[in-house]
Amino acid sequence: MARVSKHEASSPPALATAAQGQRPLASAHRSALTRLEPLLQALAVPVALLVLWQLGANLGLLPAWLVSPAAIGAQFGAWLVSGELFLHARDSLYRSLSGFALGALFGVVLGLLAGVSPRVASFFDPLISLTYPVPKIAILPVLIVWFGISDTSKIVLILISCFYPCFIAALYGVRAADQTWIWAAQNMGASGWQVFWKVIVPAAAPQIFAGLRVALALAFILMFSSEMIGSSNRTGLGFLILNAEAGGRFDAIFAAILAIGILGFVCDRLLLAVRNRLLVGQSIAEGRHG
Repeated sequence: MARVSKHEASSPPALATAAQGQRPLASAHRSALTRLEPLLQALAVPVALLVLWQLGANLGLLPAWLVSPAAIGAQFGAWLVSGELFLHARDSLYRSLSGFALGALFGVVLGLLAGVSPRVASFFDPLISLTYPVPKIAILPVLIVWFGISDTSKIVLILISCFYPCFIAALYGVRAADQTWIWAAQNMGASGWQVFWKVIVPAAAPQIFAGLRVALALAFILMFSSEMIGSSNRTGLGFLILNAEAGGRFDAIFAAILAIGILGFVCDRLLLAVRNRLLVGQSIAEGRHG
């Protein structure tokens, strides 16, 4: 086998070949750093606040009710190990997601119908205008009288709360559809159902998903509020907070709040993933303009 001398190894062609081999590696490093940069920027402020919070707690500068992040994390971990957190989170997710799914179904379907039918829109417009400003938690006592302190009353309350943003988003999504697309489909011989399903619904989809995200957040807010008022089986993250407050367990209160935040974040990310999957073209366009 021929040996390569030091002079040949240090010659310009050899150095150029080595440099070319290092370029893909450097490019991969830069690409990885570019992908991580938004995540690092998003985590910088929360991490800094947590560090300051922990330092303040260690130095005794914070009130007794503002327990340290370490104590909150310890309580959160204890619940995970015992399995208690999964029990409460399961029941809370069942109530919130059931109400969200039903409210989204009725809201989107009726909103789409109101968008294409002036008669349906004229029927719902005064009802929506009259009842939308009313805080939905105010009708929980009525629902408890009807359904008792059960999951049904909580699910119905969440359903009602989620209905409004989904209905309004679907209605105005249809009205915002480009009339030129509708005329073009009709000129090409599309039936009324084809125009609705293949033109109007895709055009309204971005606003529908925006309404779904608002409704999902409302579902968790109403889940928490309704569980704090009462629960027949004494489960749920809201009931867990109420029980911890009665015992003066501020670490448990913050740990339950953390659990609600994590569940809400995960559900929102899943909804965004579904949106990006269904609206691939628009997601690409938003990425280019963003």
